[in-house]
Amino acid sequence: MALVLIDLDGTLIGGLSSEPSFFGFLLRRGIVGRCQIGASMTFVPRAWADHGLQAFKKNKAFLSGLPVSTVREQAEIFVLTRLLPRVRGPMRERIDLHRRQGDTLCLLTGAGDFIAGPLADLLDIPAFCAARCASENGVFTAAAPHYHPIGAEKLAAARQMADEAGESLADATAYGDSAHDLALLRAVGRPVAVNPGRALRRIARQQGWEILDGRKHTASHRPPAQPQAQI
Repeated sequence: MALVLIDLDGTLIGGLSSEPSFFGFLLRRGIVGRCQIGASMTFVPRAWADHGLQAFKKNKAFLSGLPVSTVREQAEIFVLTRLLPRVRGPMRERIDLHRRQGDTLCLLTGAGDFIAGPLADLLDIPAFCAARCASENGVFTAAAPHYHPIGAEKLAAARQMADEAGESLADATAYGDSAHDLALLRAVGRPVAVNPGRALRRIARQQGWEILDGRKHTASHRPPAQPQAQI
């Protein structure tokens, strides 16, 4: 029994990331418009001084002015009808395998909790950790998320979950697809690079990490030459 941490965009699902897809879903339904588009376009210049390159990932301003309840209702429909069919087959198999082994599954993502929660429920993943977007009086604002587990914050979230579960990251498995997941992948005992980008693929090969092609039922794996170092 061990902790299993699963990234969402590019790992659990392929193609366009979940939040841009959700924005398109809301746009087609007439729920977002000029106000949200404008807030999203001006977010990065406003947030650059505080967040630098991460401002692009922290841009949740497409929700600005929308009632939280409306977004959550629409997200449940979106996840069921648009996102669930995009879950990679090999990742479904891995989730089933970990469940049979009695592992502790958790969806760990920088996407909004309104997306991560419903998807975790549909996949029978008992825990999730995701972004909590800024809101006031039940309405989303254009500010950066109150909580956003990406990069170092993602690793901190993983450590907290391991502590709460009474488990060690040295025994944990983590699935990720990009160099943004490196801090977490380097900290766990079993890192798995899923359909990785060029930079992560190169590092995974150097480190002897498992590489799982998320589009096919194939994987490559070499045992690590030495234990992975904690960051």
